[in-house]
Amino acid sequence: MVNIGEKLWQLRIKNGLTLEELASRCELTKGFLSQLENNMTSPSISTLSDILEALGTTPAEFFKESKSNGVTFGEDDYFEDKRDGYTINWIVPDAQKRAMEPLIIELEGEAKSFEMEPHEGEEFGYVLKGKIKLVFQDHEVKVNQGETFYVSGSSDYYIQNTTKSKAKVLWVANPPSF
Repeated sequence: MVNIGEKLWQLRIKNGLTLEELASRCELTKGFLSQLENNMTSPSISTLSDILEALGTTPAEFFKESKSNGVTFGEDDYFEDKRDGYTINWIVPDAQKRAMEPLIIELEGEAKSFEMEPHEGEEFGYVLKGKIKLVFQDHEVKVNQGETFYVSGSSDYYIQNTTKSKAKVLWVANPPSF
């Protein structure tokens, strides 16, 4: 079954649009679109068609079933979210509905990620490329290519690329928190 809200959010992010920009293109309110993305309401067929047109797709493409078997995933299943200084690649569709949420984060030279706020759970990371540091409130920990980190969700922190070259980290959160 298609999760309409999540797919709309993914398409909006993929197109680099804010809620406000998409709302303007569709002549809808930002609040209504937010409710759609959070599955708090459902659109009419006409409204959904207008939104999909603004997002550059058709209802047929939008509702096309994934070829994934639910066990293995490839690049066609990945979802990329470019942000200021870093890119998040969700590598398992609907991971937030699973016990773990794996992603790959790519940090531009000397860029830092978003800050992880305290939560219940744990996180694991493997530095695929480059060098990073975990920055906590009271200390920092360096992690080199080929090394891993394992942290409790009990404190806030972020990761930062310590070089001018791109860094790449496989990051797994349990429970999903992104």
